[in-house]
Amino acid sequence: MIDLKSFEDAQYLTVAEVALAMRVSKMTVYRLVRAGELTAVRFGRSYRVPAQAAQEYLLAESHAASPARRAANT
Repeated sequence: MIDLKSFEDAQYLTVAEVALAMRVSKMTVYRLVRAGELTAVRFGRSYRVPAQAAQEYLLAESHAASPARRAANT
C-alpha cells in the first residue's frame, strides 16, 4: 500500500525551475536525469524533480568543487 502522507508533503519542481535554480540549461537537467545523477519522476511526457533531490545534488556538487577537495586531488 502506498503511504499517501509522503506524497502530500513532497514538493516537485519542473525541469525549467531546476535549470533556473542551478543556472544551467534545461538540456543539462535532462542530461543529469538521463545519466541517473539527478532523481526525477516522469508524469506523462514531462519530468518532475523532487525539491529534496535537487538540493542534495547541489550540495554534493558544491562539496566536490570545494577548494580543499581540489587541492587534495592535485
